[in-house]
This record gives sequence, structure tokens and C-alpha cells, in this order.
Amino acid sequence: MKTFTHVKDLGDLNAALREALEVKKNRFACKASGANKTVALVFFNSSLRTRLSSQKAAMNLGMNSMVLDVNQGAWRLETERGVVMDGDKTEHLLEAIPVMGAYCDIIGVRSFARFENKADDYGEKILNQFIQYSGRPVFSMESATVHPLQAFADLITIEEFKTKPRPKVVLTWAPHPKALPQAVPNSFADFMNEACVDFVITHPEGYELDPQFVRGAKVEYDQKKAFEGADFIYAKNWSAFRDDVYGQVLSKDMHWTVDAGKMSLTDSAFFMHCLPVRRNMIVTDDVIESPKSIVIPEAANREIACQVVLKRMLESLQ
Repeated sequence: MKTFTHVKDLGDLNAALREALEVKKNRFACKASGANKTVALVFFNSSLRTRLSSQKAAMNLGMNSMVLDVNQGAWRLETERGVVMDGDKTEHLLEAIPVMGAYCDIIGVRSFARFENKADDYGEKILNQFIQYSGRPVFSMESATVHPLQAFADLITIEEFKTKPRPKVVLTWAPHPKALPQAVPNSFADFMNEACVDFVITHPEGYELDPQFVRGAKVEYDQKKAFEGADFIYAKNWSAFRDDVYGQVLSKDMHWTVDAGKMSLTDSAFFMHCLPVRRNMIVTDDVIESPKSIVIPEAANREIACQVVLKRMLESLQ
């Protein structure tokens, strides 16, 4: 595996799930595979789960890890070509990337959408420069449009907790006080569309996601109807995708908050969220604290998802 940005990079999804569950049984079985290898974890944005889980996954494989906070303790980086660098940015990404590649064997990159230019965000300018110029395998630790490590962890969690061969999984929009990227819902849809689940997306009108990720999923604008008979509820906010309102908050409608009344419409569904979560906006206290909330096991599986990806990338170096 040379890159990890989308579900297709995993190949056979059932095989990837089996591998993940085997890794979870013995996290240190392949510790020798990472000996004398180094992963660079490059953060343009804040992180908790991604940073810790990626470092832990590398440790499990016997790897060294280097963490670079681009906005703290590093030169400010210019990302655009053709710019006269007479401002506060000292180094260009085109020099920084190959230098990083010279110091490591694998690179993870985290860089959020800027909401300044939709074409730039969906063109994944920063992530793709790392893929093109680093000379190393590169995985997304969340980019402008995707968060595949999160979605892989979500799928592992669903596989562990499902009680029927083909569960109903609902991705629901929920309110949030500020504009958030579409990366998490995009990747969740990307993975669920390839998994053995009945997948439904529900959101207010105007919050339609990119069709390349929605694909054949059912879209239901009535949240309560979407929840009926569901086995898993995945709550997440995202801003508008449509060109004329890209990156905007169109509504903070609190009627979309996931509460006990809505969960009662499900088939005793498990509640999921990628974290961090705005309590009593995205979800009420009683739902996230209920026995059916699996947000902590879901977060724990971030380590497993990353370890599978790193393991496969190490194998590609042999």
C-alpha cells in the first residue's frame, strides 16, 4: 500500500476487516516489521485521537515516530506556487516535503479544509503534494475532504457490535455552532457504501454531500423516518457542500439533535460519533452516556485502523 485516502486503497474490505481483528488480538505480533523504520506525522491542524492512536500504532509495530506541528515550532510554510515570498512564510512546501521524506519511511498528513476555495479543498492540494513529492508512502490523518482512518475504525466497530449480518446504518447531520468540513461524513459514506450494511444518510435540505461519496446510498430528509429500525446511528455535523454556499452553516436547527426520543425509534441502535462532540447540540447527555453509546470503543479502534495501514505500508517497502 503506497497511499491511504479512500476505501478502495484497502482492496478486499472483508480481508481488511479480518486483518484488523487479528491485529487487535495481538497488537505486537508484527513488532519486528517496523524495526529501524520511522513514520513522520505532520499536523497542520489540532488532534487528540489521531495523534495518539497513530503514535501508538507505530510503537506496536516497532517503529520510531516523529511528530511535526507545522504551526508550532516549525517555519511557516507557503503552499502556493508562483508566490513572491516576501511575507511571514519562510519555507515552501515544495522544499519542506522532500526534506521530510529524507528523514522517514512513511508520512501521515493532517490538513483540514480551509473553506476559501472549494476547488482547492476538493483538489486536496496539500495532501497530493506530499504524495507527489515526498517519495514515501503517504496516508491521510484527515484532509480537506476525507478522513479514512476514522471511517475504517468506524467500520471495525460496526463489525464488532453488529447483531445481524446486514445492519441498518444511519448517518445523521446534527447542529453545530461553527462550520465543519465534510471529511468525516464523506469517508463514512465511502466506507459504508462498500460494506455489507443498509446505509441511509439523513440531513436537512441544503446539506447534500458530494455525489462521489453518496453514490447509491438512500438520502432521507425526514430524520425520524430515517431512524426507524436502525441498528447504528452515526451523528456528525458538516457544512454545506453546494458551490454557492460552500463551507457555510445554513442552519443550527436543534430539532436535529440526537436525543432519547429519536433513539427510541431505532431497533435499540448503538450510538456513534467520531469525537470530539458538542454535547446537547450533536447529542444529548443521556444518549452519549447510555449503555448503547460506543464512542469510546470506536475511538479505541483508531489505533487498530492505523496499525493495519502502517503494517501494509511497511510490507510495501520490503
